[in-house]
Amino acid sequence: MTATFAIVDALVEGRVSHVLWRDGTVVHVGAGHGRQRVAALAADAVVDAAGGELIPGLHDHHVHLAALAAARASVPVGPPDVIDRHGFTEALRQAAAGRPGWIRGFGYHESVAGHLDADLLDRLAGGDVPIRVQHRSGQMWVLNTAAMATTGVGALEHAGVERDAGGRPTGRLFGLDAWLRDRVARTPIDIAAVGRELAGYGVTGVTDMTPSAAGDDLTALAPAADPGFPVRVTITGGPDLPDDVLPAVPRGPVKILPTEHQAPDLDDLAARIVAGHARGRPVAIHCVTRVGLVVALAAWRVAGVHPGDRIEHGAVIPPELFGDIRDAGLLVVTQPNLVAERGDEYLTDVEPADLPDLWRLRSLLDAGIAVAGGTDPPFGHPDPWRAIAAASARRTRRGNLLGPGERVTARRALDLFLGTADHPTRLRRIASGERTDLCLLDAPLDDMLENPSSAAVRRTFGADLVRA
Repeated sequence: MTATFAIVDALVEGRVSHVLWRDGTVVHVGAGHGRQRVAALAADAVVDAAGGELIPGLHDHHVHLAALAAARASVPVGPPDVIDRHGFTEALRQAAAGRPGWIRGFGYHESVAGHLDADLLDRLAGGDVPIRVQHRSGQMWVLNTAAMATTGVGALEHAGVERDAGGRPTGRLFGLDAWLRDRVARTPIDIAAVGRELAGYGVTGVTDMTPSAAGDDLTALAPAADPGFPVRVTITGGPDLPDDVLPAVPRGPVKILPTEHQAPDLDDLAARIVAGHARGRPVAIHCVTRVGLVVALAAWRVAGVHPGDRIEHGAVIPPELFGDIRDAGLLVVTQPNLVAERGDEYLTDVEPADLPDLWRLRSLLDAGIAVAGGTDPPFGHPDPWRAIAAASARRTRRGNLLGPGERVTARRALDLFLGTADHPTRLRRIASGERTDLCLLDAPLDDMLENPSSAAVRRTFGADLVRA
């Protein structure tokens, strides 16, 4: 049996209303106060909103669920948790003392201890216990000596294995996530716990943008097919992922992840776009550099554009490319939270010429470009309200302004998370007949947006309330 909820005395777009919700659909919205108004609506449960705002449940358009769950079972070794060599050493050595086997660090940035390789990792954290550290970009792993010996990376002939002038592996690996995963002891992860965490932020739906290539890569996401999973999940996968993997979970665009440590190949990228479109699906191309975006746009010109095609991140977008993006009808899925989380490092690491083009938002909207929002966990914090606050403030952790001209109102930033998985800019509303989950706040929305915080989320109404 499906549960039906009546939410009474809620603010809906500024009006006191009562709402009947069943199985992801708003069945009825009526104005006025009082439980008497819903007595005849046959709800299984009545929730008194007490004047709090009722909004659509938020949808995060760019997450990595399994990686987020793995991060929750790993050791943070980058900002803001770890900011220097001493903190890095202590974090990994305490982890090594407290558990047997492999140690997994995540979120590393060069501001902590510089150019990390096996030699430095051995000196800082030891070379006896196998350690692997993931860069916060998600594009590189660093192994210590014990980890290299355990995996046999020295015998691997692959462009993603960095080697020194003498041909010895440095411990730095690029694009070898699947290879590495098959050679290390798997860390138990709790996907459902991550779903509950996201629901606590008011998130009721996510699009997982991991470019998985095989069914085994998505084993950890199998619980997302269960009726009671805390959030609704759409999966993407890479160009080679079979269509029959997790058939009960909706499928989004094909994720294309060019290799970041090498210039993207135009012909290869165009061929992957064509292959994605041939399956009747849009494509989403990871673009975090100026060169990467230029090549991606060129590849789209060769391959053609399918409705729903997306630029993931768009970390650097020069204004001379606005017209190409708009005219092609491409969607940009951006992560404004990274301005707050990484802005101080950007100010020192990024080429000065690129700083004005970092994580654009208002200029894209003003240019008529479609934009939606994600948080990119675990590479960004999964709380979308932090992203909303960052989009309106454009302040770094240390209070520096980064791109103040790209600020938007918190209300406009919220819209980035109110689209649907298949139409990210088609905003959902609380209206009779609307297909949407719900998020109940403990205050009026206008008051809450003066200082956006997930602390104001009282509860959600979503997949976890639906029982077949």
